[in-house]
Order: sequence, then structure tokens, then C-alpha cells
Amino acid sequence: MPTDGDRVSVHYKGSLDDGSMFDSSEGRDPLTFVIGSGQVITGFDTAARQLGVGKSMTVRMEAADAYGEKNPELIFEVPVELSSAGKLKVGDKVELANGAPAEVTVVTKEAITVDANHPLSGQALTFDIQLVSIG
Repeated sequence: MPTDGDRVSVHYKGSLDDGSMFDSSEGRDPLTFVIGSGQVITGFDTAARQLGVGKSMTVRMEAADAYGEKNPELIFEVPVELSSAGKLKVGDKVELANGAPAEVTVVTKEAITVDANHPLSGQALTFDIQLVSIG
């Protein structure tokens, strides 16, 4: 079993409660990270610690162990005159002045609402994880 500081490689598939897949290592090299380093979300790190090489598991994690709950302070309006409003539509990805990524969620004549939360925040995630190697 891997412990803090071990470099591990895993194959994984990530899905939402509705069954839709949001990410997978299928067809790619395994994901490699260091256990306990904070390189992956808490629930993923915890699950990997429970596997021996070649072993698999399915784990469902609540938002708190994944990308966290949505932070209302990261959802805000920008006056239309400060944006390229005529070109923006709901769902567009934008970069804020501080370089943070955000998504346009509402467009009105007066303002653009953007959400700078991680796209998977507020959601429970399920991962199928297979430990490929330690070291």
C-alpha cells in the first residue's frame, strides 16, 4: 500500500451522479502523483492509499473531498461596459483580470455574471481507480 511521499501511477475514470463521465486516463498514460503532496483532490489521494499494485476500487466522494462546495464569493457580476459583452454568451470560458479562469453564467443588457468556482465544485464524484505502480 502506498504511503506519504510515494510516487504512484493510476488509471482512472471519473463520473458524476448522473452517470456522465467527466474525465478518464483511458487511451493515455496513467496519472502519476505523490501521495500526500496535495497534487490531487483529497478523496482521490485517500482512495489511492488503499490499493495494492494491480488492485482497483470504485469510490464516491462528496464535494468536500473533491473540489469543495461552490463559493458564492466566486460568483459575481461585471458591468457590461467593462466586458466584451456583445461577444460573450452563457457557457463561454473567460480569464479574469487576475488570470483566474471563470465561466459566463448569465448575460443581460446591464451585466455579465461569471462563476470562478472549479467546474466540478459542489458535486459528488465517483472514480474507478486502478493502481498501476508505486515508485
